[in-house]
Amino acid sequence: MQYVTGSCYSNFLTLCFTNPTGSQGQFPITQNVTVVEGGTANMTCRVDYNDNTSLQWSNPAQQTLFFGDKKALRDHRIELVRATSQELTIRINDVSLSDEGQYTCSLFTMPVKTTKAFLTVLGVPSRPEITGFTKPAMEGDEITLTCITSGSKPAANIRWFRNDKEDIVKDIKSLKFQIVNATGKSFTVRSSLLFQVDKRDDGVAYTCSVEHVSLYKPYLTTEVLEVHYAPQLEITHSLIIPQEGQYFKLECVSIGNPIPEPVLWSKDGGELPDIERMIVEGRELTITTLNKTDNGTYRCEASNHVGTSFAEYILFVYDPNALGQRGPDHALIGGVVAVVVFITLCLIIVLGRYLARHKGTYLTHEAKGAEDAPDADTAIINAEGNHVHAEEKKEYFI
Repeated sequence: MQYVTGSCYSNFLTLCFTNPTGSQGQFPITQNVTVVEGGTANMTCRVDYNDNTSLQWSNPAQQTLFFGDKKALRDHRIELVRATSQELTIRINDVSLSDEGQYTCSLFTMPVKTTKAFLTVLGVPSRPEITGFTKPAMEGDEITLTCITSGSKPAANIRWFRNDKEDIVKDIKSLKFQIVNATGKSFTVRSSLLFQVDKRDDGVAYTCSVEHVSLYKPYLTTEVLEVHYAPQLEITHSLIIPQEGQYFKLECVSIGNPIPEPVLWSKDGGELPDIERMIVEGRELTITTLNKTDNGTYRCEASNHVGTSFAEYILFVYDPNALGQRGPDHALIGGVVAVVVFITLCLIIVLGRYLARHKGTYLTHEAKGAEDAPDADTAIINAEGNHVHAEEKKEYFI
C-alpha cells in the first residue's frame, strides 16, 4: 500500500504538489561540464523534490568532496557555492588535466541514488616553434621546417601558410604530420615541410598556425627565409638612338643576395679607353659626349660569394646629319605607285571595252538600210527612215 504526502496552496486557485513517501520521485540531476585547463568548473546537482535527504559530490577516485555543506576533502581549489535541500553546487578552481573524469552526485535515500557527470578538461596547446632552419640557405639547398606544439588535448591541428596563403603544398616535396601522446593526457604535434629553395624564396614568410578548440584564435609563428643566390644583371640605356655629341648613360641593374658589389665596366674586352669622357659612378657609366669611336660592346660584371655574372650592351653611335638628310623610302613609294598605276590601267581597259561594245551596236542600227543606197542622198533618207523606225523599237544592251 502506497501513501502519499502533499502540500496545497489556495489563493483563488488550489495548487497541490505531491511527493511519494520515501524515495520514489527523488532523483539527482547533473550536467556534463567542459572547461579549459587552468579555468574554473562549476559542478551542480539538483533534486526536484527532497525530504531533507542529503546530497554528496565525489570525485573520479570516489573521494567525497562535499557532503551537504560539509567539506570532506582538503583541497584548497575546491569550494562550496550553494547547498540546499534541492541543490549542491561546488566549484573547482585552477582545473588541471588530472581533474578530468566522472564525478558522482549521490542522494542518500534508501536505497542511495546516484547520477554521473563527466568533467572534460581541454589541454591548451603551447605556442608553436619552427625549427630546422639555419640562416642563410643557398639556392638549390633542401631545407626542412618543423613546427612543434605540445600540451594540447585533444590533439591540435597544424596548418602552413606561405606569405599568408595556404598554397605551399604544391611547391613542397614532403609534408609530414605526427601526433605523440607523451604524458598519456596531452599531445605533442609536429608538422614538417621539406622543399628545395631558390631565389624566389628569399624573404618569403612561412607561417605555422596551430588551431584548437580551446583557443579563441589560432596561435601563429613565422619564419622568414633568407636565401643567397648569384647575381643577375641587366644593362639599361638612356637613349634609343644614340647620336654624336649627345650625353649617354648606361646603368647596370643587378639583383642578388648578398647584393653584388662592386660593378666593373669594360669595353670590347678591355678597359674603358677614355676615362675623361667615360665616367663610372657606382653602377652607372656615363659618356659625356658621344662620338664614332665609342662604338663597341660594353660589359658590366658583378659578383658575390655565390657566383659571378655579367651583361653586355652593343653601342652604335649615329651621325645626326645623316639621320637628318635621310629621305623617304623610295622603294616603298615606288611600289605603291606601281600598284596604283596597274589598278588604273586595268580599270581603263575594262571601261574601254564596255563602251566600245555598246557604241558598235548603236552604229549598226543607225546605218541599217543606208548601206545599199546608190548615192549619198538616198543613204541619208534611208538612214532617217530607219532612225524613225528604230525609235519605235526597244533597244536592249547586253
